[in-house]
Amino acid sequence: MTVRRRMRGGTAPTISDVAREAGVSPMTVSRVINGKGNVRDSTREAVNAAIVALNYAPNSAARSLAGAGQTRIGMLYSNPSAGFLSEFLLGSLEQAARSDVQIIVQQCEAGDHELEVARHMVERGIDGILLPPPMCETASVLDFLRDNGVPAVSVATAQPRDDALAIGIDDFTAAAAMTRHIMALGHRRIGFIKGDPHLSASARRLEGHCAALEEAGIAVDPALIVEGLFTYRSGLDAAEQLLELADPPSAIFASNDDMAAATVAVAHRRGIDVPGDLTVCGFDDTVLATAIWPELTTIRQPIADMAKTAIEMLVAAARAQDAPPAERHRRLDHDLIRRQSDAAPRRRPRVIASSADGIRANG
Repeated sequence: MTVRRRMRGGTAPTISDVAREAGVSPMTVSRVINGKGNVRDSTREAVNAAIVALNYAPNSAARSLAGAGQTRIGMLYSNPSAGFLSEFLLGSLEQAARSDVQIIVQQCEAGDHELEVARHMVERGIDGILLPPPMCETASVLDFLRDNGVPAVSVATAQPRDDALAIGIDDFTAAAAMTRHIMALGHRRIGFIKGDPHLSASARRLEGHCAALEEAGIAVDPALIVEGLFTYRSGLDAAEQLLELADPPSAIFASNDDMAAATVAVAHRRGIDVPGDLTVCGFDDTVLATAIWPELTTIRQPIADMAKTAIEMLVAAARAQDAPPAERHRRLDHDLIRRQSDAAPRRRPRVIASSADGIRANG
């Protein structure tokens, strides 16, 4: 074993440094530090030797807490959609009760605060961490957890990392299916409200929408694609922008239910009938989809089931030995749920100028 007593840059060694020194996984190092069984004597000796060689000092409080029998899972969230978060929490708590898991929920702010919270959880001896969007793709947090041997599950990411567990749906296929449904009703001018530009799921939903249009021979009109942030407020602004166009869309597909609900509100305020004058569709099928009128046609993303599966994956990773999980990235099915917010475009009389008759209507 090669001894490296001083880390590059003078930084304190991490659990990943110990793992590399001993030739094992960070999870095995964690088991040795916390005194858990099912570790070969030779492996335990190699880990202890690496700890001494690197002068690694594990947090004593973390060791004490991690020795408890119950698995402790943290959840970091900063999701702007209350509907998504509510569904995710319900699924997490239900599965936690089944799996004898304690969940510690912590809200994070954008920026350095999220890494600070993750570090605090690791110091407290957390066994794994749930990362719902937008935390699911926060590189600094994922890197920190990997380096400290703490398993994490990225939830609802369209681009899972190889070094992290992940659970989600096929956002591209789901969005394409909704766009095809809207076109099947007869709509050709379809507005699209994008989600958070920093999330891969947002990009995949837009790509699916555009692919379905092109498949049908409909050119993608940049004027019909507007920014959103997955928030109700951003949905209000986006809907106003679309409906103020000289040639507004006859249908609007929003990347989540919050923005779709906001679109319905803007339509009502403008005296536009939904779905008679405007079809509105969403994504997620949160409780908000059935709390407004008309109820939303939407893509059902199984949020609660994703939370339950994420808990199962974390528990398995925390309780497993050195063997990697058989399936690191899981994909669940989605459904298109049709309700009252969509309809065929209303046929209106077409006005034609005639030199003989003046102006007449041709239906």
